[in-house]
Amino acid sequence: MARCARSSLVLVALLAALAFVATDANARAGGGSSFGSRGMRTFSPPAATQTAPNTAAPIERSMTQPGAPASAPAAGGWFGRPGLFGGLAAGFLGAGLFGLLFGYGMFGNLGGFASVFGLLLQLALIVFVARLIWGWYQRRNVPAYAGGGASMLRGMLPGNGAASGAPGGATPAGGGSVAIGKADYDAFERLLGEVQAAYGAEDLGALRQRATPEMLAYFSEDLAANAGRGVVNRISDVKLLQGDLAEAWRERDAEYATVAMRFSLIDQTIERTSGRVVEGDPVRPTQATELWTFRRAPGGPWSLSAIQQTK
Repeated sequence: MARCARSSLVLVALLAALAFVATDANARAGGGSSFGSRGMRTFSPPAATQTAPNTAAPIERSMTQPGAPASAPAAGGWFGRPGLFGGLAAGFLGAGLFGLLFGYGMFGNLGGFASVFGLLLQLALIVFVARLIWGWYQRRNVPAYAGGGASMLRGMLPGNGAASGAPGGATPAGGGSVAIGKADYDAFERLLGEVQAAYGAEDLGALRQRATPEMLAYFSEDLAANAGRGVVNRISDVKLLQGDLAEAWRERDAEYATVAMRFSLIDQTIERTSGRVVEGDPVRPTQATELWTFRRAPGGPWSLSAIQQTK
């Protein structure tokens, strides 16, 4: 069984690596696509805001399943084994996969084809493990009630002409109110810059600290696609131009906030070997408007949970 499991992992990694090579790179973190999870609201559009008055693009990739039951039975761990990780964890530990997922230095020594291919394999394994972890987490934390309709109290992000300390929040049906204040707005703006910077630096360790395991898996796919093309996406000078709160709500043991943000950045795609700019402009900034959803345990730090494009 152990040999079969290892063979399956290698096969998954090889297939994923080949798929990555054929995938186009996405400029900036989340550029051009909508993915992630917004809890019970994953497949409902966020409220329109002054920053994003048009309907948000629907989530295209998510580990949240539409129409999930109100509560999930206890699975007894992965694949029926007792505990969180069970026997599967021993296999991961033996193969060193947890070292890949939770370690650093993933993008060093890209000197030749073998090292790039090794990088693709490592990223494929990270995606595989992250998805397993997120799937287990989702089964354990399915919201008990998926109500609809809510009156939203908007708050403006600092720099948008409104009082930055003005509280905002929402009281969705089946949930509780969530107060969003200046410290939260500061965190959202900071995470915008830090996530983009970490993505441009190909720093999975920094992304892991600022995003959910699901988002880490998607970012890993994008970075692997870049590696397969022999390019790297460099991002700098990220500046929030305008933003406002679309929704904020609570589900069981988690709090969510979806924020519309218009920002500028230097976004360029560079050939790894020559340093030649193949996409973007190294001098003139571009602008983008996206809806970012953040998630936290009550009293904990915010993490990026979803990105949606605007229509």
